[in-house]
Amino acid sequence: MQQIQMSELDPASTVVVATGNPHKVTEIEAILGPRMPGVRFVAIGQLGDFPDPEEDGDTFEANALIKARAALDETGFAAVADDSGLVVDALGGEPGVYSARWAGAHGDDKANNDKLIRKMVDVPDEKRTAHFHSTVVLVRADGTVLVGNGRCEGSIGHEPRGTNGFGYDPLFWPNDTPGKTMAELTPDEKNRISHRFHALEDLAAQL
Repeated sequence: MQQIQMSELDPASTVVVATGNPHKVTEIEAILGPRMPGVRFVAIGQLGDFPDPEEDGDTFEANALIKARAALDETGFAAVADDSGLVVDALGGEPGVYSARWAGAHGDDKANNDKLIRKMVDVPDEKRTAHFHSTVVLVRADGTVLVGNGRCEGSIGHEPRGTNGFGYDPLFWPNDTPGKTMAELTPDEKNRISHRFHALEDLAAQL
């Protein structure tokens, strides 16, 4: 990502996105940009090498707020952040906020998916319902907070399918795309139904 000097940015028209994923910045800008004309969205990684805050909240909203407030504190600019995860009904809501580190190491997708397959091995098809949840928060420089929530309903498959996406996408069958796992969708197809898309739409409606 192209580095940007903070001195080049106008605090009144800059929003920092607390992510290292450039695709996420593009998605957020596409949905929030029309509601925030003249605002420039920049990834926090473009402004410097800041430490990742400890995401020790027990809800998606708490963790999103931790990330957004840390970005605001580090840069002085308004900040947006999201936290998301998989909620499986048969597992009492697991892995939930621990989705990324459910099997131990943070971001080990294969280990997380292997654990999900093991825990669901005896669950019949009609009880394999689940949803992806996303909470997106925008924290302004004056401390005001806006929160958007979104869900993508579906079910858990028996084996991974597809090579697109990340996380639990190969095991998740969205209700909106019968016959395809989340990992078999194109990025555009995924963005149109994703939990983050719905959360951003919810947030945008408040702007």
